[in-house]
Amino acid sequence: MDATILLVEDDDAIAQLVQQQLQEAGFAVQREADGLLAMRAIEARRFDLVLLDLMLPGADGWEVCRYLHARHQHVPLIIVSARSAEAHRVLGLELGADDYLVKPFSVLELVARVRALLRRVEQLRQPQAAPAALQFGEQHRLDPIRRELRQGGEAIPLTLREFDLLYFLARHPGQVFSRGDLLDRVWGSGFDGYEHTVNSHINRLRTKIEADPQRPRLIATVWGVGYRFGA
Repeated sequence: MDATILLVEDDDAIAQLVQQQLQEAGFAVQREADGLLAMRAIEARRFDLVLLDLMLPGADGWEVCRYLHARHQHVPLIIVSARSAEAHRVLGLELGADDYLVKPFSVLELVARVRALLRRVEQLRQPQAAPAALQFGEQHRLDPIRRELRQGGEAIPLTLREFDLLYFLARHPGQVFSRGDLLDRVWGSGFDGYEHTVNSHINRLRTKIEADPQRPRLIATVWGVGYRFGA
């Protein structure tokens, strides 16, 4: 697999082990041990995937995460951190991470997650029959070819997973999906995540498409069941 990964990890022992396993799996790896150096690397080139620790010298992982998505919105990101509290997981997902793995972790599991996420990205790049753009809400237009959401003439930035989730919901207006359904249909049946992942992405989408995110009309909560999209 000819993909280049940016590994941002200040623990030399962990970084050496992860880098070795990724390279043996066929990936090219650039390692940075400092948040500021990581941001310089992100500025200098576009990586296929970023593995990011949170507790870093120079600039912390939260700042690196924001910097990455401000410049390369669709680059997949996996946070690898000793911070195991649910609040940290949720914040990471809300900042645009595609996955969150808690230390200590299995390096083989990490490599498997990297492979799965990169496969997902590669599938999106494969030529397919041109799907139709979708119109909804207040002049919202969702273009699956450009992978772009616009409201009127203004582009609304979405992460890789935000776009997939919104496009899936918009293609099934009026249907109710549980969080488990959405994990299976959008993240894939092999995704080893948890249902709050869906909540975080829904909340972030609401801030981008709803006139009043506190009173959502496009992505409605069906209490005790899940979510329903209504244009």
